[in-house]
Amino acid sequence: MGNATTLANKFHERATTYSVNLYGKQRDVLAFDNIMMLKTLKCAVRVVWIYRRSQWVALFTTDLDLTVEQIIEYYGARWKIEAAFKEIKQEIGSSKSQTRNYHAVTNHLNFCMMAATVTWIYADHLDKTPQRCYAVNNRSHFAFSDVRKLITQAALNKDFVSFCPKPDKPILNSFIDALLRMVA
Repeated sequence: MGNATTLANKFHERATTYSVNLYGKQRDVLAFDNIMMLKTLKCAVRVVWIYRRSQWVALFTTDLDLTVEQIIEYYGARWKIEAAFKEIKQEIGSSKSQTRNYHAVTNHLNFCMMAATVTWIYADHLDKTPQRCYAVNNRSHFAFSDVRKLITQAALNKDFVSFCPKPDKPILNSFIDALLRMVA
């Protein structure tokens, strides 16, 4: 049948527009699907070619009951999960752990996931969208690093104590204690 590029070019004129919920918005996507036999898996797969402005993307699934809309939405949700893992690994620093003990690794990962959760909870409670540190053409949404920068500025602000007051008895690290109280 040819390779994916040949098939994508062949099917482009037969593509249909689908309305899918992608990245939090209802979007129109130009796509074509076809059920094919995959030699490597020795089973039938549904291949969905999504045509974008200057390129195409091929998605496939062995679940033949899924609609084209469902396949596109599932892959879109999967990408958000991958982005979240990237934030935890690179932005929060879970990949830089030097621990070898099982409990230490688990505790480090849990703290990194808590930090990412607190960051997004903080972003959800902002009155206005933060300004992008590194502007990207045609993108109005903000990045994880933009929210981190806002949290850092807020924590270094002299009025931070009014938001997270210091307890009566001294604690070794009041900032970590404040984070733990916010999550609880």
